Amino acid sequence: MKDLLLIYNARLVDKNRDVKNGAILIEGDKISGFPTQAAVKKMLGDENVSKFDASGCTVLPSFVDMHVHMRDPGQTQKEDIRTGCMAAAAGGFGTVVLMPNTSPVISSQEMAEFNDKRGDELGFCQVIQSVSITENFEGKSTAHLENLSRKIVPLITEDGHEVASSAVMLEGMKIAAKKNIIVSCHCEDPDLANEARPLRKKALDLLAKENPSTKDKKEAAAYLKEAHTLLAVAEDTATFRNIRLAQEAKAHLHLCHVSTAQCIDALREAKKRGVNVTAEITPHHIALNCEKADTKFQIVNPPLRPESDRQAVIKALMDGTADVIATDHAPHTMEDKKSGSPGFSGLETAFATCYTTLCLENGMSLKMLSDKMSARPAEILGLSDRGLLEEGLIANLTIVDTEKVWTVRGEEFASKGKYTPLEGKKVTGEIRATFYRGKIVFQA
Repeated sequence: MKDLLLIYNARLVDKNRDVKNGAILIEGDKISGFPTQAAVKKMLGDENVSKFDASGCTVLPSFVDMHVHMRDPGQTQKEDIRTGCMAAAAGGFGTVVLMPNTSPVISSQEMAEFNDKRGDELGFCQVIQSVSITENFEGKSTAHLENLSRKIVPLITEDGHEVASSAVMLEGMKIAAKKNIIVSCHCEDPDLANEARPLRKKALDLLAKENPSTKDKKEAAAYLKEAHTLLAVAEDTATFRNIRLAQEAKAHLHLCHVSTAQCIDALREAKKRGVNVTAEITPHHIALNCEKADTKFQIVNPPLRPESDRQAVIKALMDGTADVIATDHAPHTMEDKKSGSPGFSGLETAFATCYTTLCLENGMSLKMLSDKMSARPAEILGLSDRGLLEEGLIANLTIVDTEKVWTVRGEEFASKGKYTPLEGKKVTGEIRATFYRGKIVFQA
């Protein structure tokens, strides 16, 4: 007889349902059904059934993150697959797609399968390792893509970089289209980004002084504003280019961390024209803007944008223009952050950030949030066995307390990356437990 687990006294929510006082039965690693109250009462007296009382909590399908950095191999002082998977479980994620900007760059299916296997052995969540668009991020050869299988590598990306040559990008997109592999693009014109870097450095150098003066802070803010303007143009122009190339190649283009209103407009128009394009928004671009950010540490690519852009990405999620929420979890040591390394940890704060900002402040339903964090990313990746609460699907479940208000403390993260732009902020929505393939892998 397979292991039976009954989760009861729960609100059950996914893209399609919102049921109060419900129950869910897990048999082995699958959802086997939704017992009636009479059946629940009977099972509560059955010693052969394990029980989890979810009183006051909501059961959601575990989240699927299309954009995670685990820094393994080569940068494991920042994160490794074990700590990254533990952070994913603590954040309610059952599936994570890892970026290939490691040392060495992951440019082969064999390297991807190695990380996938390590994730399987740990058993906290499923790891899906992506592969670079160009070999070793050199921007020249896409020949290695011919050896990829969609079943093993559903997504390729040059994340953290952009393929500078349009001809090379088009070639890569054509190979991906032939294999039905998603091309996930970090849209950023390299030349414009290079012009922004020295401006960021000038700002960081001013802020690195032992006691920066008011004048220093104002000058730093001016440098950063100029840098961010260049980076907005860099994102916009690369987005326009990549949409056009994907249209020509008939490839599935996925836009990483969209952050400007102009990119949202371009995405919306491309979808109207029938271009096969999807897009993700990060929790930090949903919740934060550059107008209130601490300029010294809140460096991220793409940068936090003005409030008008923040409102544009929220609207895009609400009206369906943007498809998914992805964390771009990018852990660094505190020393790296002090020296200006872009990005920060996001797996363990993603749900609370999005629930607080989107549901409580902007009226998004929990059903829609579940779609953006679970059902839709699973659908895009071709993972038909997860993302919903349905009989026969894998029992990747996340139990949340939607009433719990808590204070973010980076030092409490499972991730090695302890820096968060939300440090000390109060958010609502706590992950109480995460089940992966029917087994509990995290409990608060």
